[in-house]
Amino acid sequence: MLSSKLTNYHLILASGSPRRQQFFKELDIDFEIRLKEVDEVYPKQLKASEITDFLADLKSKPFNNELTDKDILITSDTIVWFENEALGKPKNYQEAFETLRRLSGKVHEVITSVSIKSKSFQKIINDTTTVAFKELSDDEIKYYIEKYKPYDKAGAYGIQEWIGRIGIKKIEGSYFNVMGLPVHKLYKELMNL
Repeated sequence: MLSSKLTNYHLILASGSPRRQQFFKELDIDFEIRLKEVDEVYPKQLKASEITDFLADLKSKPFNNELTDKDILITSDTIVWFENEALGKPKNYQEAFETLRRLSGKVHEVITSVSIKSKSFQKIINDTTTVAFKELSDDEIKYYIEKYKPYDKAGAYGIQEWIGRIGIKKIEGSYFNVMGLPVHKLYKELMNL
């Protein structure tokens, strides 16, 4: 259904995330993966969705001069927002361990922003999901980090992995948003093109 709406467009996904790429495949739409390196630095005064909106837009900027009239570029960014702080991807084992220990037994938000950009327009959407972890033991945290190496994931965890199955008590909002893409909102925007 979506693919027939997009026949006049060429969709470009600028993401190296295997999860985001899988979502696009599962939407049954043709797309190209095109990657550019971006230094993901944002102004320190930004909070919550302001950060992800800024970074989704920042990731789209290197493509500005190469988009054709038919191109639709999708860029996105996800953070874990906890105690008024953005938790990004952990740099190492210790950082991953400390992050998961902080999230243990508490509630946090996962925020994803998506930039939908063409040569003539841009729209940025975002979504927030609330996630509650049970109390995680140090052994559970160690096991998860050693086995799953979540260094490419905001907040040091993937909800679709072992820790999500044993550790998450409750979520409010989109499950797929926690995985890195608010698919329902993106689908709606693409249908409206």
